[in-house]
Amino acid sequence: MLHVIALAVLPPLILLYYVYQQDRLQPEPVKNLVKAFFYGGLSVYASLLISVPMMHLGLFPQEIQSMGGAFRTAFFGAAIPEETAKLVLLWLFLRKCKDFDERMDGIVYAACVGLGFACFENIQYLLSAGSQWVTVGLGRSITAIPAHFGFAVVMGYYFSLHYFDRYRAPGAGIKMWLYPVLLHGVYDWIAMTQEVTPELGGVIAIAILLLCFWLMKGAQKKMKTHLVADSFHATGIDEQ
Repeated sequence: MLHVIALAVLPPLILLYYVYQQDRLQPEPVKNLVKAFFYGGLSVYASLLISVPMMHLGLFPQEIQSMGGAFRTAFFGAAIPEETAKLVLLWLFLRKCKDFDERMDGIVYAACVGLGFACFENIQYLLSAGSQWVTVGLGRSITAIPAHFGFAVVMGYYFSLHYFDRYRAPGAGIKMWLYPVLLHGVYDWIAMTQEVTPELGGVIAIAILLLCFWLMKGAQKKMKTHLVADSFHATGIDEQ
């Protein structure tokens, strides 16, 4: 049991440490990171308050049997409820967080929430994988976990833009929800098509890996952008 949980928890913690190391100007208190991480864990269960009613309304099927079913499940069964829950929990955490005073902070705390979600979800997946827990754990460590990290960085990037630069980025308020949902939905749709077209398993696996690589590169770029903006702000220079 402990070794299964260790494999489930280690990948999210590695990425959490990575994003913490990127916050070089004014690192956030560790107690805040831990709290935000557990807020992310709560978002796993909060998402069910959205996905279960959607399923009962017939917005997505219980069993995927077509490409259309995979699409609806990807968005209505996963992307929309999960990213909505993450954003709500991120907002609940940051609304009274006095340490949220830099653009990079939005990315750091969103990553904590997103990786907290990924960690608790990962534990559930591995515990239910039976004898295949190693294969499932290693596979998710290079796909699902980096993907959740990428979605979270996008969310945090636009959350900070909305909070600190809303007059210069008027669309950030909707983008902090819309873009993670779109990315998450596309990711899950690609993954779920394997249930409909298992003969394309190799192609689908490559597509998922390429998407995860693109998400990680994009996350690095967005972190750098906010770090540069924070640096200019700290020196009293308007970066724009």
